[in-house]
Amino acid sequence: MNIIETNNLTKNYGKARGIEGINLKVEEGDVFGFIGPNGAGKSTTIRTLLGLITPTSGSAKIFGRECSRGNKEILKDIGYMPSEMWFYPNMKVGELIKLSAKLQKKDCSEEAKILCDRLELDVKKKIEDLSLGNRKKVGIVCAMQHKPKLYILDEPTSGLDPLMQKEFWNILKERNEDGATIFLSSHVLSEVQRHCKNAGIIRGGKLIVSDSVSALSKTSARRVNLHGVNNICGLEGVRDVVNHGDSVSFLYQGDIKNLVSYINNLNITDMTITEPDLEEMFMHYYEKDGE
Repeated sequence: MNIIETNNLTKNYGKARGIEGINLKVEEGDVFGFIGPNGAGKSTTIRTLLGLITPTSGSAKIFGRECSRGNKEILKDIGYMPSEMWFYPNMKVGELIKLSAKLQKKDCSEEAKILCDRLELDVKKKIEDLSLGNRKKVGIVCAMQHKPKLYILDEPTSGLDPLMQKEFWNILKERNEDGATIFLSSHVLSEVQRHCKNAGIIRGGKLIVSDSVSALSKTSARRVNLHGVNNICGLEGVRDVVNHGDSVSFLYQGDIKNLVSYINNLNITDMTITEPDLEEMFMHYYEKDGE
């Protein structure tokens, strides 16, 4: 069963960029990463799914029902976390969490306490006194305390320190193992590769690829930096070569064994092989499609 399904979903903002022809399917029990840089259309897609904005054309369904403004039957089973946390500044954390539960018409006090303890969130503090990271924690608790069937999370880890990011992913994994579906946007490729089962890449308001994370990883290039040499030649699968004095950097798309064999014959002093950044990954897929 598809928990989320869109058909040519489009939102125009006049001359401003929105989203165009988004065809997306997220199956029940999936952990789906929606990848793209700021301004790519991630938040617009999410807000359209939630009925916060009305699409220009196309359609979107959640739980098999059409997404529309004020669709309470859909929203009651969704845990939503926006990319930016805006709360009533004079309220205390505990008061705000209770208000969120009241809006869901559920007693979430026991689960809220567990989440606050795990995230080390002080419920007695005022919202206006919280750091960005602690505001994120409040958003996490509000999105999770009613244990929804679907989590829609927009850039959920930005602002969290590494330890809290780890605990957040632990909680999310537990919810997924209990049957929940996760849809999260991110511009951090590495965390999507580490934690998601499937992913879609959006750029310029268009979905350019959607596949399993393992398949996307296999087709990704690698950024290679070699120190002690200033050129590269005779190795297939090399592009975007940049010389930096006594070092050279390039994108490599090919058999890793050939790369290792090639490097073994060079007089290098140091090297790094990393994932390409998102822009490089996007260019790889654009070139593959002849764009």
